[in-house]
Amino acid sequence: MDEEYDVIVLGTGLTECILSGIMSVKGKKVLHMDRNSYYGAESASITPLEDLYKRFSLPGKPPEAMGKGRDWSVDLIPKFLMANGQLVRMLLITQVTRYLDFKVIEGSFVYKKGSIYKVPVTETEALASSLMGIFEKRRFRNFLIFVANYDVNDPKTMEGVDPNTSTMRDVYKKFSLGQDVMDFTGHALALYRTDDYLEQPCIDTINRIKLYSESLARYGKSPYLYPLYGLGELPQGFARLSAIYGGTYMLNKPIEEIVMENGKVVGVKSEGEIARCKQLICDPSYVMNSVSKVGQVVRIICILSHPIKNTGDVNSCQIIIPQIQVNRKHDIYVCMISSAHNVAAQGKYIAIASSVVETNDPEKELKPALDLLEPIEQKFVSVSDQYVPSDLGKDSQVFISRTYDATTHFETTCDDIKDIYKRMMGTEFDFAEMERTKNDIFGDAGDQ
Repeated sequence: MDEEYDVIVLGTGLTECILSGIMSVKGKKVLHMDRNSYYGAESASITPLEDLYKRFSLPGKPPEAMGKGRDWSVDLIPKFLMANGQLVRMLLITQVTRYLDFKVIEGSFVYKKGSIYKVPVTETEALASSLMGIFEKRRFRNFLIFVANYDVNDPKTMEGVDPNTSTMRDVYKKFSLGQDVMDFTGHALALYRTDDYLEQPCIDTINRIKLYSESLARYGKSPYLYPLYGLGELPQGFARLSAIYGGTYMLNKPIEEIVMENGKVVGVKSEGEIARCKQLICDPSYVMNSVSKVGQVVRIICILSHPIKNTGDVNSCQIIIPQIQVNRKHDIYVCMISSAHNVAAQGKYIAIASSVVETNDPEKELKPALDLLEPIEQKFVSVSDQYVPSDLGKDSQVFISRTYDATTHFETTCDDIKDIYKRMMGTEFDFAEMERTKNDIFGDAGDQ
C-alpha cells in the first residue's frame, strides 16, 4: 500500500466506481478502497435477506414464507436506467454490459385522484388514454408531435417557441393543455420532482420528453431498464473495468486519515500505512467536514406477495405521484421489481416508495404510495441525509460526490460524474474517450 497513485478513490458507490473505471481507462494509476466488506456503499444491494433485517435492526429472522435468504438482493436506493440515457451509454461504450443482464421494466404509471393510469407517450396511447377528455387528447397529441419534431437548428420546427426565452408554461398555453396534462407531462414524462420548471426555459423540458420517448421507443413497454440481481451489480461491473486497466481494489479498509499538506491532499492513511496520491475522489461519508446538508430523502422498502393493483399484474413498474395530487412540494415515487429480476424469492415483489422529506413525520408523507401497495408483508424505513460538497476540490484536489437523490433514474448521478470529471481533468467529459482497448479473459472468451 505504501505506493504513489495518481488517484485514490474512497467508497465503492456507483459514482465512485464509474469514475475509477474512467480514470483507469485513461491510464491513471488508481487505488480504490472502502471501509465496508461489500461493494456499493450507499447504493448497495443487500443479500441475503437476513442482512437486510440486521441492517434495519429488525428483531428475529425473516419468516419462512419469505423463502431462501439468498434468493433476495434488495437495493437500498431504488433507481432504474433510462434506456437511452447517459448511464446506458457509459455501460455500452465501456462494454461493462458484458457482465450484466438487463430486463425492461414493464410499465410506467401516474397517480391521479387516488387511482393510477398508464403514462401515455405515443400518439396512439394518447388517444386511448383515460387520463384525458377527447379534445384534450387531440391537443396533447399535437404537443407530442411538436416536441418530437422540435429542432433548435431548424426554425420551421419551432413554431415561434424560443428554446431559451419561452418558458414551459408558455408552451403548455400554446397547446391549451390543462392542469392534469401539465402534471403528468412535467412529472411522469420530463421526470421533474417539483413545478419549478414551469417558469424556466422550455428547452430542458423538451429534451427530457425526447429522452423519455426515445428510451421508450427502444424496447416498447417502458423507457426503463433494470439489471438482474439488483443495482449492486452496476458498481461491481465498473470496478471490474478499473481492475482490467490496472486499478487496485481493497475492501474492509478502515480509513484513518486523509493526509493534507498546505491545503492539498497528498495521501490516505489506513492501518498505519500511507498511500500517496495527487487527487482523491470520495463520497460524503469520508469527509463530513467538507460537505453541506441540503435535505433528506425518505425511502420505504416494502415486501409484497402480490403485484400492485390496477397495473395489469406486471412484474415490474414505476408509479409517479405528482406533488400537486397529494398537496406536496415534491413528487412521490414507487419502483417495483420482483422474482423475475432475481432479487426476490419466487412469487414475491419488492416495492420501494421514496420522496424528499418535507415534515417531521417522513413515514406518514409516503402514505399515498403505501396505500397503493397494501397488503404489505414487511416494511423497512430509512431516512437519509442529502449532502453536497462545500469544497469543489480546486485547491484541495479532493473531489466529493453528491448523495444519491430521490429521482428514480441515474441521469442526475451521471451529471455529477461529468461534473467531477471536468473539475479533476479541466476538460469536458467525452463519452468517446471511454472506449476500451483492453479485454479481460472473460471478455475474450465471450467474443468467440
